[in-house]
Amino acid sequence: MKLAIFAHCAIDTISIGDNHYEQIGGSACYCGLTAREFKFDVDLYTKFGNDFPKQYLSDNKINLINAESSKNTTKFAISITGADRTLKLENQCDPIEYSNTKADGHLISPIYHEITNDTLKQIKNDSNFLFVDPQGFLREKDSDNNVFLQKNDIDLSGVDAIKVNPEEAQQLVSGTHDEMMVALQKKGVEYVLLTNKTEVSLLVKDKVYSITLPNKEIHDTTGIGDIFCAAFCCTMLKEKDYLWALCFAGGAAQAALDSKDVGLQKIPRKGSIQNNASYFYNLVKFRDL
Repeated sequence: MKLAIFAHCAIDTISIGDNHYEQIGGSACYCGLTAREFKFDVDLYTKFGNDFPKQYLSDNKINLINAESSKNTTKFAISITGADRTLKLENQCDPIEYSNTKADGHLISPIYHEITNDTLKQIKNDSNFLFVDPQGFLREKDSDNNVFLQKNDIDLSGVDAIKVNPEEAQQLVSGTHDEMMVALQKKGVEYVLLTNKTEVSLLVKDKVYSITLPNKEIHDTTGIGDIFCAAFCCTMLKEKDYLWALCFAGGAAQAALDSKDVGLQKIPRKGSIQNNASYFYNLVKFRDL
């Protein structure tokens, strides 16, 4: 099976306490490498400069589509304290160019404005199953390049699944957590995922399914949401079962956190994801809305 991913690669400087790590990353890398763990072929629509070690992705058999740019790679400085993090945009690469691909599913996870509304529309027209993580559509920067979230009336018609945290959801809709999930559903999304630290909820029709990730010590949270999204997407495409998809997504996020690794080293192995998914499957709670 094949997953087409639309997202920028990045070079991240991650600061945790007094420790600083320079890592390649971006949702392109986290999603792409997680999908490869699920044995998916990956077409990666991205952009990066000469400063990015593209061989790393090629060695992992990720198919790069029109990826090279004369500009340097998108770069973030990320400061992490527990489950909270702040971002500073240090460089921005070119927008992603679209071309048709025969894929089983499409995953859109921009990190900062690399996907235009026109590109989004083109992807929708070609996609059988479309998953959107809207983070990069919602991000803006101030005069000091600090990144913050801003309201955006992104067109969600034709989107099958979306993953948001409460802060992101508030930029798209308003209300309580339940009301925001319903409002996103009314915009046309069939599967609405809301991640709130360790609490993960999935709205399908009029039911909310939820799991709780064990609340252990958190180290580097960078890319956890991307790993979660790719795991949900791949499981949904392979199994056609949203409950297993929820459990595999939670299982992947938990396995990545358990690794205590930094950057891409935390991408979990399929076996760890599977063990966690089976554990979560027996603990899923559900309620009617």
